[in-house]
Amino acid sequence: MTKHLKSLERGGLISRSREAQWRPCKLEAAPIESVTNWIDELKASTERSLDRLDAYLQTLQSPDAPPGMKGK
Repeated sequence: MTKHLKSLERGGLISRSREAQWRPCKLEAAPIESVTNWIDELKASTERSLDRLDAYLQTLQSPDAPPGMKGK
């Protein structure tokens, strides 16, 4: 457990203090918010890319697709 807490502390996700024999940990929200924002941006970017791919595939499957491009 201590190794895991040390990893989280090194990553800036928690901070630890000392109170007599206790070693309370505090969750640090700022780094978690940064990761959440990054994930949200990545998700939006991926969705836009997939939407463009879907639109392109729809054009390939349309009846007006150039010869040789249909069904590829």
